[in-house]
Amino acid sequence: MTVTKNRQSQKTISNMVRTAFPDKKIAAVKELTEGMCNVTYDISFEDGSESILKIAAKDRSGNTSNEVNLMRAEIRAMKLVKEKCSFKVADVLYYDTGKTICDGDYFFMEKLEGDNFHLVREKMRQEEIDAIDEEIGRISRELSAIHNPEFGFLGDDTRYDSLYAFVRHMLENLLSDAQKRDIDILCDGQEYLRRLEKDRSAFEAVQQASLVHWDMWEGNVFVKDGHVSGIIDWERAMWGEPFMDDRFRMHNRREKFLEGFGKTSFSEDESKRLRWYDIILYLTMMIEVFYREFEDKG
Repeated sequence: MTVTKNRQSQKTISNMVRTAFPDKKIAAVKELTEGMCNVTYDISFEDGSESILKIAAKDRSGNTSNEVNLMRAEIRAMKLVKEKCSFKVADVLYYDTGKTICDGDYFFMEKLEGDNFHLVREKMRQEEIDAIDEEIGRISRELSAIHNPEFGFLGDDTRYDSLYAFVRHMLENLLSDAQKRDIDILCDGQEYLRRLEKDRSAFEAVQQASLVHWDMWEGNVFVKDGHVSGIIDWERAMWGEPFMDDRFRMHNRREKFLEGFGKTSFSEDESKRLRWYDIILYLTMMIEVFYREFEDKG
C-alpha cells in the first residue's frame, strides 16, 4: 500500500457524492487498484450512470519534489486538451479543494469507454497493438502543438526560461530527495550535474515549451474497437519537450509510436536529451518507492 492512497470511508464518499450530485443515489462503490499514487473509485448510481472519483493525498509526505500540486496539474491539463485537441479526455464533473468534506482535494469525472490498454494488450493481435501504438504517436504529436513560452510543471506557477534550467531543476530535486532519505542511487549526484552541464548546449535548440503528459504508458491509455478511446492520469503534466514523455524512454520507444509521432531518427543533440530524460525517469522510479513507502523497493 502507498501512503499517497488517501482512502475514505463509505460515509465520507456518500457525503462527497451528495454534494456533487444531489439528485443521484449511490448503487455501488468500487476502488480501482491499478494506479500507484492517488486513490480512485468507480461510483455507480441507481439511474445506471457512473462516475470516477479521484482523491489526492492529504499531505505531501509521500510525494517527491517533482510532484507539485498533482490534482491542480491534472485539471489544468485536461482543460487544455479538451479545448485544443481532438482526442478524448474525461469531462471533469465536480472539483473540490475546500477540504470541508474530505481531507484531500478531489474531483469526479466522466468514466471513459473502453478498456485499459495495459490490461488487454496481451490478448490483442500484433497488428492491433501496432495500430494503437501508431495512434498514440499521433496523439502525442497533437499534444506537442500546445505551446507555452516558458517551461515548468503545470501544477506549479514557477516557470523557467530555458529547457536546460527546467531539466536541471528536476534533476536537482531528485538528487535532493535521494539525499533526504539516504537512498543509494548508485552514482555520485555531483557527477550527474557535471555531465548535465557538459551537455547544456544540446538543450538550446528547444526554444518553446510543449504540453507533455509525461506518463503516457499503456496503463494510462484506454482503447475501444481498435482505437484509443481516451487518455487518463494527467497529474504529472508539464511544459517541456515532447521527448520527455514515457513513450520516448529507452524501454518503451516503439517503432509504430515513432512513426505515428513522425520522428523515427534523432540527431546527436536529441539523443543526448533523450538519455537525460531516461536518467530522470529511472531515478524517479528508484526514489519514489521510498517516498510512497512501498514494501517492495525493487
